[in-house]
Amino acid sequence: MDVTDVTPARQRPVGLAELARIPLRRWRTVLAATGLVLLLVAAYLLVFPATYTATTAVVVRPVVTDPFSVPSGGADRAVNMTAESGIATSNGVIDKVASITGRDTTAVADALTVETPVGGQVMRFSYSGHSETEAVDGANGAAEAYLELRKGMYENQRAAVLKSYDDTIALVTSQRTTTQRSLPANQNSSTPSPRTSALLDQLRALNDQLATLAEQRSKIGSADLSPGSVTSAARAPVPSSRDAAPLILVAGLLGGLLVGGLVAFVRESMDRRVRTADEVSALVGAPLLGTVGRDRSGRLSDTDLRYLVLALSRWVDGPKPLPLVLLSSAADERREQVTAGIAAALAQGGHEVRLGVAPESRDRIRPLLQEAQRRHPATEPTRPRVPRPRPAPSAVPTPAPTPAAAPMGSPEDTMIIQPVRKPRPFPTDDPKNGGVYRSTTNAADKTEVIPRVLPRQTPTVDGEELRIGSGAVQLVPLDAPTGGGVTVIDAPPALHDERGVRAAREGRAVLVAARDKTRTGRLGQLVERLRAVGVEPVGFVVTGEKRD
Repeated sequence: MDVTDVTPARQRPVGLAELARIPLRRWRTVLAATGLVLLLVAAYLLVFPATYTATTAVVVRPVVTDPFSVPSGGADRAVNMTAESGIATSNGVIDKVASITGRDTTAVADALTVETPVGGQVMRFSYSGHSETEAVDGANGAAEAYLELRKGMYENQRAAVLKSYDDTIALVTSQRTTTQRSLPANQNSSTPSPRTSALLDQLRALNDQLATLAEQRSKIGSADLSPGSVTSAARAPVPSSRDAAPLILVAGLLGGLLVGGLVAFVRESMDRRVRTADEVSALVGAPLLGTVGRDRSGRLSDTDLRYLVLALSRWVDGPKPLPLVLLSSAADERREQVTAGIAAALAQGGHEVRLGVAPESRDRIRPLLQEAQRRHPATEPTRPRVPRPRPAPSAVPTPAPTPAAAPMGSPEDTMIIQPVRKPRPFPTDDPKNGGVYRSTTNAADKTEVIPRVLPRQTPTVDGEELRIGSGAVQLVPLDAPTGGGVTVIDAPPALHDERGVRAAREGRAVLVAARDKTRTGRLGQLVERLRAVGVEPVGFVVTGEKRD
């Protein structure tokens, strides 16, 4: 079994310029994505209510005996800010704010934000409301509720501690009273008894304990329970979400362009179309005959069409030229424009072109040919001019010529008999009757009879004919028999219509591919079907904007 090595087509490198062309080529996708993002941003700014955010700053103070003393170890060590943040977002604070603003507790919990910076004793209460008044009341109410809650907690703790000290002092006082009653009424101070000495020592210890408890209780009673103070209360005006509307629109525009570019790249990777002639050559396996672009007026370039006709001259010029069949995979690949342009260019060069078109394409090709006819009106073939010498004057009068009787017969057989007045070295045409005077070598006057040269009759046509330049384009049906001259056939989209493929089996198949429109899958399928029926394309034409 023979094994044939198939070398895969070399992948074309993609540069930055090609990457930049993708969003430009799919500008509609980018524009649609940008418009959608801007529409969402506008809906957010117009439909959703504005949000006003107010902030209140609170300085948290630790509980100290001396309010003028500075605690050591840092502010975050003196006050546990994590615990204070939990107190600030507790249910007590949220309930108080809900009663002030009139909103439910869930909405208040979502709208209230507490910030506790590390290493500091400043808490910031931020509240987002639907109006400035609600935002200000919510932020200030949260700060006040936190301070009240914190102060109440410290007061409760101090009351519990003082009660404990009072109970202990009462117990020690009761013990001291019992000890005092146990002392003898008349005791010798110089030599007290051992029992008396023990009672006295116990009494002194109880007095010292009472003094210590009283001192500790006084410290607890003098502790500063102020939880802190509001250093910056919220007040109008407050910032809202509408203040950054221009910036949001600019961000939406940039985000839309970014999203549109990503969508364009995704669509480009999923939708494979012909981008360069090299891709078409790899699929078709035939040479490039020409690239036809557009001029400034939007029509196909006449220069490109003339060069394309030169490339096709190897099959056009000859004793018996074969029909040229232009095929395409879809109807939007400018095949009809290329066909009409080739036919018009051939007619300008003096060819008699038979253009075979389908009935559904005739109304679209006829205006193209009429446009070419307006730009290149019909002209007669030029004949070389022969200089006509001026006759020498003659002194002898010449008798008037006597016309001979015309013989019986058809007008085509009529012979004009004219006398030769004088030998002339060059022939001249008679403008009256189309005859030709021819000089003779004899000096005597002789009459020479020359048959009239009639113009060539136009052959009978079976379709509409348009004169373009020095040639003509004759519109004939698609299945018309091949006649004289050059035959060009505009085949319908050959992927699903076999009429053009039948004609291509008897002629030369030329594929037409449009840059950025022809799908590579359809083009490959068309080439496979052509080769399956024995048609090998002789080349291809690429339409669209030219690129470097």
